[in-house]
Amino acid sequence: MTNTDSRIKPARASFRRGRMLAVAATVALAMAGPGAQAQARDPKAILKAMSDYVGRQPTVGLSFDSDIEVITPQMEKIQFTNSGDILLSRPNKLRAHRVGGYADVALNYDGNTVGIVSKGSNSYAQFEAPGTVDELIVALREGHGIALPGGDLLLSNSYEHLAADIMEAKHIGQGVVDGRACDHLAFRNFDTDWQLWVEVGERPIPCKLVITSKTMAGAPQYTIRVTNWKTDPRIARDAFAFVPPAGAQKLQPDQLGGFDELPPGVPAGEGK
Repeated sequence: MTNTDSRIKPARASFRRGRMLAVAATVALAMAGPGAQAQARDPKAILKAMSDYVGRQPTVGLSFDSDIEVITPQMEKIQFTNSGDILLSRPNKLRAHRVGGYADVALNYDGNTVGIVSKGSNSYAQFEAPGTVDELIVALREGHGIALPGGDLLLSNSYEHLAADIMEAKHIGQGVVDGRACDHLAFRNFDTDWQLWVEVGERPIPCKLVITSKTMAGAPQYTIRVTNWKTDPRIARDAFAFVPPAGAQKLQPDQLGGFDELPPGVPAGEGK
């Protein structure tokens, strides 16, 4: 080996070490960034801004993807995936559709009557529910056992409900969801931890929500990602009318538990 070769090898090794140190420094700065940003960002103020913005919108149309995790008796974590869309017209009209591997469910609410149909089983339930969309969401949860994870984000004053039992709030830093720059927030309640990504700028919409159950072994999570958001969607005159499918079986409202996004018999975690 020549003297030149002996000089080149240490130089190359030094270059590799330098490059590794530069990468490590970049990672360290990136990890330190959110902490530094968190000092200047109030997570509850961002949550309130999101609530105010969403609550001001007379109409909202959105699409979403959602994942729900369950823990099997063998302590294996399994994830189930769904997609859907929502059309909201304040104060008292709502249409929602969700489809996955185990359910294809649609809801129509015209301010007086709500109809929910399971297309997979060709069955439906219909009942009177005069009031607002806010009242409907509460009624479905408390009276019919439908959790509607993420439903609080659409309430006319979601901050009042979301912030009521927060024990700890953090601004983690910045994130990107579907190409949109977002503020990444983390909150802790007694029985759940939940994270929220809110679009940065003049349109502080919710882009992603993750709810983690702390009362179930394995801490299963529910995740919902907003893939399309419109504040001026076109609404047909009969957009919220409910017409029972021909030949469908009519169920009682207390039988809506069978319209779940999980296979029968699989327990779900808590919803926010």
